[in-house]
Amino acid sequence: MNRIHRRRAGLLALACGAALLAPALQAQTAYPDKPVRFIVPYPPGGGTDVIARIVQNRFQAALGQPIVIENKGGAGGSVGTEMAAKSAADGYTVLFTLSSHTINPAIFPKLNFDTIKDFEPVGLVASLPQILVTGPQFPANTVAEMTAMAKAKPGTMSFASVGNGSPGHLAGELQALRTGVQLTHIPYRGGGPAVTDVMGGQVPTLWVSIPAAAQFVKTGKLKALAVSTVKRSAAFPSVPTMQEAGIADFEVDSWYAMFVPAKTPKAIIDRLNKALNEVVSDPEIREKLLAQGAEGVGGTPEKLGQAVATEIPKWIKLAKDANIKAD
Repeated sequence: MNRIHRRRAGLLALACGAALLAPALQAQTAYPDKPVRFIVPYPPGGGTDVIARIVQNRFQAALGQPIVIENKGGAGGSVGTEMAAKSAADGYTVLFTLSSHTINPAIFPKLNFDTIKDFEPVGLVASLPQILVTGPQFPANTVAEMTAMAKAKPGTMSFASVGNGSPGHLAGELQALRTGVQLTHIPYRGGGPAVTDVMGGQVPTLWVSIPAAAQFVKTGKLKALAVSTVKRSAAFPSVPTMQEAGIADFEVDSWYAMFVPAKTPKAIIDRLNKALNEVVSDPEIREKLLAQGAEGVGGTPEKLGQAVATEIPKWIKLAKDANIKAD
């Protein structure tokens, strides 16, 4: 009798174990079986949107399902990021964002999400510099000339960015800190509107990711003064770095990456990460990224998670030193 009971208990345990494993196995074998939504927390035409659309078709091929890009701009990317954080953790909502993801906690006192706890990293898509651009009518052609203009008329120079907490916002504030001039920050809801206003002369200067400005620099509708990284951009090798322009200790790098809501099954994250690495290793995609001044990255979810954990305290310190606040 005891033997029968033990056998029944063993069979029951196996059945329970199989039931627990079933969702994970189903996620691994069936995912995705419907379109996947990429939330881009910036408007169409900005750098994040440009990069997302470069990889969109290749991601569709890698996953075997349509990729639907949904632009949700506002508050330096926080509006769309909050939407992603509150979405179902089923792999069908992916946050495709900029490195402002790690900057926002430094300048926004209250976010309706936790940058670390509410997301799981999928992987890095691309990295690239920010670029300082002006309209063709702007008198200065170099950073030194821009600095001289700002010093000659204190309080009159401004710069635009894609929003509070964006890498461009930090680049402009760091420029003001390092040069000792006053630069008024004008936040936009994305790169597209900001570029339009700078070309039209409504705002004199703009710090923005290269993809948002590349075509306009190439056609002469924008002038490029400098890039924010310590190395020149392969897309614009003639444009100096800020350090080459005479601004010591200046570096603001930026990246594009993918995250999913917390508690998304690991099997789904691994599937997305595998697709991401396939996409960014594709020679055609790498060429398209390079044309925008970006370099395909890839790697593991852990690599992106480490970048997030490292950068948040770094930007908190810079925000404190430079007294950077959301405008």
